[in-house]
Amino acid sequence: MTSRPPGSVAAFTDVRAPASARALALVLHGGADVAEQSVDGRSLSWRRGRKLLHDVARPLGRDGVGVVLLRYRVKGWNAQRGTPAPVVDARWALDELERRHGLPVVLVGHSMGGRTAVAVADHPSVVGVVALAPWLPSGEPVAPLAGKVLRAAHGRQDHITSASATRAFVDRAARVSDAAFIDMGATGHYLLRRIRAWNEFTVDGVRSVLDPS
Repeated sequence: MTSRPPGSVAAFTDVRAPASARALALVLHGGADVAEQSVDGRSLSWRRGRKLLHDVARPLGRDGVGVVLLRYRVKGWNAQRGTPAPVVDARWALDELERRHGLPVVLVGHSMGGRTAVAVADHPSVVGVVALAPWLPSGEPVAPLAGKVLRAAHGRQDHITSASATRAFVDRAARVSDAAFIDMGATGHYLLRRIRAWNEFTVDGVRSVLDPS
């Protein structure tokens, strides 16, 4: 797969997609509410996404699921400028994956990436979302998830995003989708504690999205 160059444009920076893949998992990393800095290889949010991809690529590959990591153009959500920047990037990525592969896609989003995943879940190639400690403020629309699958997990010691807000969002999303919330216990935001549990949730979540029965 040819990626966009790094810098001022979004790019696929890691790709683990077997030729026989039946589906793809697109990893969307975190960021900040407002920030104009370009995302590069020093970005901690992107590096967490890359670590997650490396941890889950092998077990998902055995299930015939390829994994792709998107790097946004800039760090921030930046809604003050109109459509949030990572939403534009994620829609570009989904269009590209559909054009190149034509496979169903599960979105795997951490923090701001979880919010991004929900926002673009209405793309025709998306079958569902796996959200890790997502940033889902009160009033975030659930409509993009209509007819899709949502699996969301949050730790009770997260002081960056809100576990209770995620639970409330899942309750609302359950009116239009197959939605479930998982309590990750006494763990925080950055996927640095209980790493194995986060990885297992991610793998099981992707499997559940693809085969909800």
